[in-house]
Amino acid sequence: MTATRTYNSPLRDEKARATREAILQALYDLMKDAEDSSEIGMDAIAGRAGVQKRTVFRHFSTKEELFAAFWPWLNARIGASVSPRAPRDVLDGPRHAFPLFDDHEAAMRAALHTRTGREMRMGTVEARRIHFANALAPVCVSLAPEESRKVTALAHLLYSASAWEVLKDYGGLSGAQAGEAASWALEVILSAVTKGDVRADIASQRKDERDEA
Repeated sequence: MTATRTYNSPLRDEKARATREAILQALYDLMKDAEDSSEIGMDAIAGRAGVQKRTVFRHFSTKEELFAAFWPWLNARIGASVSPRAPRDVLDGPRHAFPLFDDHEAAMRAALHTRTGREMRMGTVEARRIHFANALAPVCVSLAPEESRKVTALAHLLYSASAWEVLKDYGGLSGAQAGEAASWALEVILSAVTKGDVRADIASQRKDERDEA
């Protein structure tokens, strides 16, 4: 009997993985037509996945647990790196990622505007800050800590789903155009930092303020 359980176990595991994937895919598909993804019910998810509702709950005990698993699954599916390791990764990030966001637009907007999506993103913020700070360290090495934080924060903003959405909705750009715009802005900022223009401008501004006072 032990041999039988050992033999069947990989098959059961593979079936469980396939079922889990089908459930996550069903949620993704339903997001395309939902005005508010948080209102997608477990019945609809089960129906789309072709499984019983109890099967969904066997894999995800609550809807919140399902969404918590969905966001990392979505990030892996999109294939856009959120962990830059060098200045070039930061510069090229929006150019590469934003068109991919277009391919998954409904899910990306849900990640920005649903409670579970916001919680997922906030849970990654600290790690992203560290990645951006380390990636930009060679560029910001000559800056004061306060200035370095500002540059890093701007990079974090421009290489984000929020920037993608704003450039699309307010700028009327496609994902590809938004990516080019954000990467261009990053190139301008980091070029100014590398040349020392940022520090010179700040020093000049402070001198003018002291003179006016």
